[in-house]
Amino acid sequence: MGRHSRPKGPSDSVPIPEAPPAPQAEPAVASGSGRRRRQAPGDGPAPHHGGGTPAFGTPQVRGGHPQHPEHGPDAQVRYGDWHGKPRTVQQNPYGAAARIPGPRRSYTEAFDGPPPADTGANRSVDLAPPAPEPDAGPKGPKESKGSKGRTFTGIAAAAVTTVLAVVVAGQVTSDGNKHDVAGRSAGDNDRDTDGSSASRGSGRATPQAAPAVQTYDQKMAQQFPLDPKLTASGKFDAVPGFDAAPGKGRKYRYRVDVEQGLGLDGGLFAEAVQKTLNDDRSWGHGGTMTFERVSSGQPDFIITLASPGTTGAWCAKSGLDTNEDNVSCDSAATDRVMINAFRWAQGSETFGWGKAMLAYRQMLINHEVGHRLGHNHVSCRTPGALAPVMQQQTKSLDIDGIKCLPNPWVFPQG
Repeated sequence: MGRHSRPKGPSDSVPIPEAPPAPQAEPAVASGSGRRRRQAPGDGPAPHHGGGTPAFGTPQVRGGHPQHPEHGPDAQVRYGDWHGKPRTVQQNPYGAAARIPGPRRSYTEAFDGPPPADTGANRSVDLAPPAPEPDAGPKGPKESKGSKGRTFTGIAAAAVTTVLAVVVAGQVTSDGNKHDVAGRSAGDNDRDTDGSSASRGSGRATPQAAPAVQTYDQKMAQQFPLDPKLTASGKFDAVPGFDAAPGKGRKYRYRVDVEQGLGLDGGLFAEAVQKTLNDDRSWGHGGTMTFERVSSGQPDFIITLASPGTTGAWCAKSGLDTNEDNVSCDSAATDRVMINAFRWAQGSETFGWGKAMLAYRQMLINHEVGHRLGHNHVSCRTPGALAPVMQQQTKSLDIDGIKCLPNPWVFPQG
């Protein structure tokens, strides 16, 4: 730009604070004369001939770069003898030689930082200077460059912050377990013996294995608690649902009732009855008959799961005493086949008291329904053979000194 300050653009038209009177104003040089007044000895600051920093306000020459004219509303072009090139002189509203006092250069540099090196690259583009901040005085080239420097510094800081955030996030992801342990308090270190406690540091509960669903055979192999002297409500509920007869031959329709207050699984009991009666080793062997479960209408008979006291009362209606041995019966004078809930829940000594609960329950169903179908008791006659299903296996497997093996099926050979 030459020795004078840069020309003002439209955005530089900011009110200039009132300055104190200049010490000694020089007479203005006539515009367009092409000459400048030769400085008299002792008049104004000494000319700067290189080395050191010139006094504030002294015009400076930027190296040996060719000078480009800069235009603005307050600028005028003069042609002198400066390397034969035109140069731009800032119009001074206070007079050609007036100096406006301002803050010391060292003060402004302390806030703006060192200005970036002037390579001359940005002189080829006539950029409008940045708008001044509120309540601020006019900004020169050094302050504008300082603002750009701060902007670039802010952008660089933001980029570094982003990179650090990505690195930290990666470390948290890869070392999640370490962070989780470090973030928990001493109380969170307590764990259950099965290791199922929640991780409070991560806010996520440790997944627990879902309990395995028991199969039909597994359920039927279990014993259930029940008082052998229990007498429940005497009221019955039909197990809802329908199971179609799967086989051929004569079809028997039955209903399953469960006494209220037993605390036993009526659905499991109904499933056991349907599967047992329709097994090919049962009464329908060879397609002679089939069984269908209903929950309404008029069935051929009702298979009833009842407490020992209620079972005894219903068996007594047909002249049978089941209280002595706590057993089941077919109450032929009624429509109920009575299954003693204590035997269903606990089994019998002859079947090992829980060691063969599935087989015992199958025998219990086949034996009592066999009575309903017209079959009487039969005893084993061959030692070591399988006992007939119509033998009173709950009471004994040893009759008249002939000991037989427990058997739940009508046709055990299939």
